[in-house]
Amino acid sequence: MKHIVITGSTRGIGFGLAERFLQKGHRVTLNGSHQERLDEALCRLNKYSERVYGVAGDVADRESMERLFHSAASRFGKVDIWVNNAGIGQPQKRLWELDERAVKELLAVNLLGVINGTVAAFNGMKLQGSGRIFNMEGHGSKGSIIDGMSMYGTSKSAVHYFTRAFAHEARKSGIQFGEVSPGMVITGLLLDTVSEPSEESRKWKGFYNLLADDVDSVTEFLVKRMLATTRTYERIEWLTKRKVLLRLLFGLFRRRDFFAS
Repeated sequence: MKHIVITGSTRGIGFGLAERFLQKGHRVTLNGSHQERLDEALCRLNKYSERVYGVAGDVADRESMERLFHSAASRFGKVDIWVNNAGIGQPQKRLWELDERAVKELLAVNLLGVINGTVAAFNGMKLQGSGRIFNMEGHGSKGSIIDGMSMYGTSKSAVHYFTRAFAHEARKSGIQFGEVSPGMVITGLLLDTVSEPSEESRKWKGFYNLLADDVDSVTEFLVKRMLATTRTYERIEWLTKRKVLLRLLFGLFRRRDFFAS
């Protein structure tokens, strides 16, 4: 039985990962920035009450992430896997249309949050002698560019570089590192990007219906791989180039509508 800590796990794919780990018999510590949402998530997982715990905290604050690690370890013992999942999206607007506050908030969560979580988990795991740290990829991780997603892509591109660089610097530590690429998952974060009624949103909905997946399908794959990996550095990818090509070729046979009211 392993102990997994997941930041930003009160909803979306973070919650889905937590539930999947619990279904497989492991212990999970949830994290969210709002106590109310954390309580709601714990209530939804009530049947696993003996193996699930929650700690509220802001990923943009290093001390908060250190408290998360130590509180989780005090409750369930050694932290085997730490997943830096917390992230927010951006409205599909050009950079000059975003106000400074929105830019700072996105970078604070998506980049600084990953840095803080990685450092806090690494320091704690060094004392344990082992552990695995996974950071979430997203659009931009591979350098792709989509208009209206510039800041989100910038944050994920930086996370990709940071993860590889940190792992290289810590290569003699005995701690394992990895990146998790979930592809396009139908969560609140994705739905927020197409919430405004417009022709642009209509096009994106068609694109998502073709290439996106539900949380259950993606988390089953990701959790299995995260538990199984033994490599010093592992990249776990759900929506591979091969899958994208097949879905583009046979899209007419993949009749789904995630946005039907």
